[in-house]
Amino acid sequence: MAKYKGRSVRLGKPRRITKGRPGYGRKKFEVFVKSGSKVKRVAFGDPNMKIKKSQPGRRKSFRARHRCATAKDRTTARYWSCKMW
Repeated sequence: MAKYKGRSVRLGKPRRITKGRPGYGRKKFEVFVKSGSKVKRVAFGDPNMKIKKSQPGRRKSFRARHRCATAKDRTTARYWSCKMW
């Protein structure tokens, strides 16, 4: 747990952005990560697209397109998108 803008948040656990929250309609998920001594909010995912990671061809294409094998920085949307795929 950490503080982000005065409220307590869980670090490293992606969650869906719900209606009424900042970023709703623009991004699908958010996660809070620690960057040095600061807590950073990372929003990722297209809210208008379905995730079909159970289909091997789509999964392989997504991971190749986003170069998931080299995504190492936890403070980027690319890292978290790849982790969910």
